[in-house]
Amino acid sequence: MASLLPTHRSVERSSPDRAEVVVDGSGSGSVLSVLASETAHTILTVLRDEPQPISAIAEAAETSLQNARYHVERLCEAGFVEPVDTWYSAKGREMTVYGLAVDHLVVRFEARRQSGEQDSE
Repeated sequence: MASLLPTHRSVERSSPDRAEVVVDGSGSGSVLSVLASETAHTILTVLRDEPQPISAIAEAAETSLQNARYHVERLCEAGFVEPVDTWYSAKGREMTVYGLAVDHLVVRFEARRQSGEQDSE
């Protein structure tokens, strides 16, 4: 019997934006710590091919659901991954599908400004 709920469908991916991280000592270190994880790299690689729900991400990354969820949430907070659709499991459970939010990442280092310092433009 065919399911009334969409269990898996292709996701129209919008063209991800280029992201720039400016490392200047003003909190950008947290974004870099998200990217420092090997699990995060694997998840980004999995999502490069096509958007996936957490269960498929965990399986492809060969990690637990909890670990995959943790890293996907951190990648979402950093702006590298975003929810793109909702699918339903064979049991009818709703599953959020995640995809890449960025296509290119540029890390730029700048000197930290002292208080009261202004641009020289």
